[in-house]
Amino acid sequence: MYDSAAVEQVRRQRRMDPHCLKRLRYQYFRGGRSQAEAYQELLPPDRAAFRQSIALDCLKLVTRVDSGTDGATRLLFRTPAGELVETVILRAPRGRTTICVSSQVGCAVSCQFCATGYLRPVTNLAASEIVDQVAQANQLLIAEKRRVRNVVFMGMGEPFHNESQVERATRMLHSENWFGLSARRTMVSTVGIPAAMLRWSCRFPRSPLAISLHSVDQRLRESLIPIARRYPLPVLRQTMEQIADRPAPAMLIEYLLLRDTNDHLDQADALAGFLTGLPVHINLIPYNTIASAPYLSATPRSQREAFGSRLRDHGFTVTIRYSQGRDIAAACGQLAAVQNE
Repeated sequence: MYDSAAVEQVRRQRRMDPHCLKRLRYQYFRGGRSQAEAYQELLPPDRAAFRQSIALDCLKLVTRVDSGTDGATRLLFRTPAGELVETVILRAPRGRTTICVSSQVGCAVSCQFCATGYLRPVTNLAASEIVDQVAQANQLLIAEKRRVRNVVFMGMGEPFHNESQVERATRMLHSENWFGLSARRTMVSTVGIPAAMLRWSCRFPRSPLAISLHSVDQRLRESLIPIARRYPLPVLRQTMEQIADRPAPAMLIEYLLLRDTNDHLDQADALAGFLTGLPVHINLIPYNTIASAPYLSATPRSQREAFGSRLRDHGFTVTIRYSQGRDIAAACGQLAAVQNE
């Protein structure tokens, strides 16, 4: 269904009413109908022929793992090229549902604390493969009488390393012909690539950005995020100033707390100094253990609270994130596209 040229070819061959196809797409992607229900929008003679020629999805669901402790679900998909990619459904107790999508298989940013960064080779996903994660996750939610509310590009990959396909996928998510999501309901998380941040802010001025900061000490940041040496902190700060006045919600600052690494109170003061004057919300993230980085450990809860309080004393709004999906390797930093036996 994502290949417009192929759909149009079948439509012409069958002389199908284009309004029927439009209704099918609307019912499946935006209306939240099942495939069987969506196909009812086609005339009976066209249904079988269309099904044989055009698939509504492009990814194959390999495994589904549900958390036993919270509302997270980890989905493992296989792409048409045979690669594995993960998606996470996050269910809030009050009904809000967020889909965390991947934009790449693997990630060249190679953050020391993230399992995805250790995967090679790195492959870009097509826009259809990104959007299909949302479509299939939404299908699973239908049975629960839920629907996707937010989509965050916080799964596998650096979205701005696959900028063109992420842009196309985002436009599909916003389009009334596809999902019709509000621009404020889609968020891209980036390690901080200045030129791409500026372009994105011009193209999607109302969509929020999340910035994986983790340290405001250049050397320490480079040790945690090797690619950070290409993007000095003063340049990142200048870029944040340039996009600060757009109508999108406040920038989300992601700060992973690592024990005895970046969790001291003087580092909270330094973070506050770096962010002063910017419209930001700070998200403090507990480290989720991964096998690839046994030398890292999580900041104790008491120190996380003290770090957050120090930032609040500086006038910032702060959230200490609860990591959903930790028991199923679906929490922040744990996605590694591993098929459980």
